[in-house]
Amino acid sequence: MPASRSRFRPPPGSPRRARRLLPGLAAAAVALAVAFLVHRLVPVLPAMTLAVVLGVLTANLPWAGAFTAGRGRPGLDFAGKHLMRGGIVVLGLKVSVMDVLGLGWLALVLITGVVAASFGGTYLISRLFRLPPVTALLVATGFSICGASAIGAMAAVRRIKHVDTVLPVALVTLCGTLAIGALPLLIHPLQLTAPVFGAWTGASVHDVGQVVATAQTAGTAALGIAVVVKLTRVLLLAPVVAIAGAHQRLARQPDDSPESGQARPPVIPLFVLGFIAMVGLRSTGWLSDGWLEAGAVLQDILLGAALFGLGSAVRIRALLLTGGRALLAALASWLLIAVLGLGAAVLIAG
Repeated sequence: MPASRSRFRPPPGSPRRARRLLPGLAAAAVALAVAFLVHRLVPVLPAMTLAVVLGVLTANLPWAGAFTAGRGRPGLDFAGKHLMRGGIVVLGLKVSVMDVLGLGWLALVLITGVVAASFGGTYLISRLFRLPPVTALLVATGFSICGASAIGAMAAVRRIKHVDTVLPVALVTLCGTLAIGALPLLIHPLQLTAPVFGAWTGASVHDVGQVVATAQTAGTAALGIAVVVKLTRVLLLAPVVAIAGAHQRLARQPDDSPESGQARPPVIPLFVLGFIAMVGLRSTGWLSDGWLEAGAVLQDILLGAALFGLGSAVRIRALLLTGGRALLAALASWLLIAVLGLGAAVLIAG
C-alpha cells in the first residue's frame, strides 16, 4: 500500500497538484518581473536572456539552490515544459507570411539554405566533439532556428527528457549573448552597411530578443531587415519539427508499438499546429496593433517563465565538469553560422 501511494501522481488540475506547482511558478513570476525591470533600465539586455541568467544564478546560490532542487522543482519543471509550448504557439503571432514573401525568392532560398547548412553543420560538429546524439540534435535545432523555443519544440516532438534540454539551452543562451557584444564590433572592420548588418544578425543570431538587441545598435534600417530575416527562420520551425516527428514515428522502438500501450508520437504536436494557426491569423491582417502587442507581452511572459525554469536546473559545477566539449562545439558552431549568415546577408542586402 505505501509503495502504490508513493507512485501516485495527482491528476492535472487537482488542488494537490496546484499546491505543488505554486512555489516554483511564483518564483518564476518574481524572476520574470526582475528580468523585465532590468531590461527596461538596460534595453540592450534582452529580457529572455536575463530570465535564463536569473535561473542559473538562483540554482547556484546556496540559499536558493535548495529551493529550486526541492519545493520549487515541480513548478519550475512545469514552466520549462508546458509554458514553453504555450509561448511557442503565441510566437506565431510575430510571423507574417506577407513580410516573409516580401524578402523575395532569392532571400528565402538563401535563408533556408543557411538554416539547413547550420543544422547539419552544427549536428556534425557536436558529434565530432563526442556529444550524445540527443544533445547534438537539440543544439543544432536551437542554433539554426530560434534558440530555446526551437529546443523546446524539438524536445517535445522527439519525447526528449526535460533534463536533457538544460545544457543546449545554456549553450544557445551563452552564444546568443556573446553575439550581442561581438557582432556590432565587426561593423566597421568588415565595412558593413546597415541593411547587410541587419540581415547578418537576423540570419545568424539565435533568439528573437537577441536579434533585436544586436541589430538596433546599427539603427532602424538594420533592425527592420533583421527582424524579418529572423522571423523567416522562425517560420521554418514548423517544417523542421514536422520532419522530426515523422522520423520519430518511422524509427520508433518495438516498445512503442500499439501492443505496448504507449501512444505513437504525433507527426505534428498540437502546439506546433497552434503556432501555424497563429502565423495564419497574423498573416490575414485582421489583428489590430493592440492585439499584436498583447500577444507579444503574453509570449514574453510564457517564454520568460519557461526559460527561468530551464535555467534553474543548470548546476554550474556539473556544467564545468561535463560541458567542456559542449562549449567548444557550441563556439565552433557559432562561428560556422556567423560565416554562413554573413555570406547570405551580403547576397540579400549587399
